[in-house]
Amino acid sequence: MMKVACIILSIFFLASCKNTAGVKEKQPAVVVNTQHLKNTSHTIDSNFLEEASKGIKDFYSSNAFKTVWTEEKNRIALIESIKDATNDGLLPSDYNLSKLEELENKIDITEDQCIHYDILLTQSFRKLANHLFKGKLTPYKVYNDWALPSKNFDSNRMLTEALAKNDIKKTLEKCRPTHKMYGGLREGMIFLNSLPDDKNLKKIDISGAIKLKDSGNVVTDIKKRLVYWKDLDPADATGNVYDRKTMKAVKHFQKRHGLYPDGVVSTSTAKALNTSLTARKQQLIANLERWRWFPYDFGKNALLINIPEYQLTVIEENDTIEMYKVVVGKPERRTPVLHAVLNNLVINPTWTVPPTILKEDLTPSASEDRSYFASHNMKIYKHRDTIETLPEDWDPEKADHYRYVQGPGVNNALGLVKFNFRNSFSVYLHDTNHRELFKRGYRALSSGCVRVQDPLKLAGYILDKEKADWTKEKLDEMIAEGETKNVSLNKATHVHQLYWTAWMDKGGLQFRNDIYNLDGVLYKKLRQ
Repeated sequence: MMKVACIILSIFFLASCKNTAGVKEKQPAVVVNTQHLKNTSHTIDSNFLEEASKGIKDFYSSNAFKTVWTEEKNRIALIESIKDATNDGLLPSDYNLSKLEELENKIDITEDQCIHYDILLTQSFRKLANHLFKGKLTPYKVYNDWALPSKNFDSNRMLTEALAKNDIKKTLEKCRPTHKMYGGLREGMIFLNSLPDDKNLKKIDISGAIKLKDSGNVVTDIKKRLVYWKDLDPADATGNVYDRKTMKAVKHFQKRHGLYPDGVVSTSTAKALNTSLTARKQQLIANLERWRWFPYDFGKNALLINIPEYQLTVIEENDTIEMYKVVVGKPERRTPVLHAVLNNLVINPTWTVPPTILKEDLTPSASEDRSYFASHNMKIYKHRDTIETLPEDWDPEKADHYRYVQGPGVNNALGLVKFNFRNSFSVYLHDTNHRELFKRGYRALSSGCVRVQDPLKLAGYILDKEKADWTKEKLDEMIAEGETKNVSLNKATHVHQLYWTAWMDKGGLQFRNDIYNLDGVLYKKLRQ
């Protein structure tokens, strides 16, 4: 019995030994903490910069080819600033966010990896700083009728100063446009990013206008969308009756969208209510980018024309003085975006018909009836001749061989006053003989120039700034004389023709129709 027990014990022992010998136990990997290398200055071999841009090479050349991101707080500040760029409508992935976070969190990092990380941080800073300062895209590569001056920027100098002062975040903040409108758009972007998905909201489908005391399921849907956009308090959204609180909310919504605030849900108001959150985000993203293209300083005295808003604003030292309704170019004859300075006013201007109007309007009309010229107070001249060509001698087959000049007067296409500024598009501000157009909501109706409501008041303002002895009576006398007179201007009044379809003001987040589809074109290119 004792012998059997010994045999069994021996077998068990041998089996145990065999198992121990045949299986290697997994040993935990030893991780060496080398994070301190990120905070250490390393010499950068030329091989690391072989594929770098000239700007990067110049930067490290001026820093003795040493790594510069040796302060952890600077690296973290850049990473946080990249995350915050979503509120500028920019994509953090464009600035290597994931790779930067991975390298910052890496415990076992080699010296070579530290050098690569340093170069990547520099690339990301330069790229983000440039995009915040002057935009991600080049304007003239997006639009062919964009004539704003380009903005110069030295990102290397800025980075050197930021690292020296350890204020990466503040430096990048300074790269953003300082205008209140840009800050407002960022607030708007934060607001839109805070909203829940709107895919469960029913679209407003109406066959006729919805007004006070109407009821039904569509009213419930209207209330839900008003609550979603924060125009209506949720406590006031009960029931399916279109009550006064709902009407008040609709009026507020209409004002924010440039619609006539009558409190009636028409097809245009329903269309605005149905616009998706995604579409509004895209609109803000496009406007943020265009703002980064705009100049920082409007000038001491300026006329700002916001094309989609159909409005001219007189600015002094960035404060609003007066506002005027305007008529702008049709979508097929767009008013260009530009900056210029007023150089003269023309009182009782004549009007020379431009090529587009000659081809599309004058020639077809005058070919049918030669009395067109007399009824429009228009004279015909061959080329630069001063001798008038009679209407009966006019050859419509060679219509572009003539000049067509409309005489001054209240029915002149330019009205009673014209505001000139040098530009490559041959556009200007002027009065109009179709003053009834200012009553319309949609005013993209001109051939490219901007028509101004109450231009004599605007002319008086400009002349008053020019000379103290200018009076309204003197201007009225000049107009009454009926003669064409040029008034030179010596004081700089800047003209900015700009394109904003979204902004934030005391009335909330504002939206206007993208009359030229500039938002759609720009957003698509931004996300390509």
